[in-house]
Amino acid sequence: MKRSRSSLVHQVGYAVKNPDKIAPHLRRLARDTWFRLRTRDHIAYYRAVMKSDTARDPEGAVGSHTHKRWLALGRMQFDYLVGHGLKPECRMLEIGCGNLRAGRLFIDYLHSGNYYGIDISPDILMAAQDTIVRHGLRDKLPHLTPVRDLRFAFLPDEHFDVVHAHSVFSHSPLHVIEECFAHVGRIMKPGAWFDFTFDRTEGKEHHVLREDFYYRTETLVALAGTHGLRATFMEDWERGPHKQSKIRITRIS
Repeated sequence: MKRSRSSLVHQVGYAVKNPDKIAPHLRRLARDTWFRLRTRDHIAYYRAVMKSDTARDPEGAVGSHTHKRWLALGRMQFDYLVGHGLKPECRMLEIGCGNLRAGRLFIDYLHSGNYYGIDISPDILMAAQDTIVRHGLRDKLPHLTPVRDLRFAFLPDEHFDVVHAHSVFSHSPLHVIEECFAHVGRIMKPGAWFDFTFDRTEGKEHHVLREDFYYRTETLVALAGTHGLRATFMEDWERGPHKQSKIRITRIS
């Protein structure tokens, strides 16, 4: 995508073509303005967004407007990672695990105790607990932990074979992504990999209401390199039925 969704021209054009979405956009704008005035940083702001969204619908809060779509997006993530090297014996960290849209499948597939899910939203993690009960996954002993940042300070060195973040960096300003890059290498085993999705633009990088962020591939690849990480754009993911792009990170040394 080359055009900026934050530009006035795009917004006016979109409104003309989709008049039914004007009122919801104005409600979202008012809510986001209120949250920004009451929170100190982006993490606190987005935690408030998730609290609001989860109260209405946990599946909608993670970007799935129907249960069918929730199931399909979880399956898509699971199938891709299994097809690209995830094994039952792997230890996996899912950043922004939400209400376990894909996590329920990872938990069932991995050996007991090998799934770790973190999220900045305590509310969505409560919904994740409901998912564990609903799908009979208690005996798999998943770890679910609320976090205030992406420094992973409580996690041990070289512990994970796979790190995964779906639709997390699409909601993150660049300094949050850099914080993750600065610390994720420490918790990755030699030979481990970290897959993340992002909203890609080929034009000017921008955000919409500080909820949706669009980045150039080369920006994220270069940023990873400054922290001793090698970033590879996953071309085969691009052909799938989704709107985001994917990069795989490995440790250079």
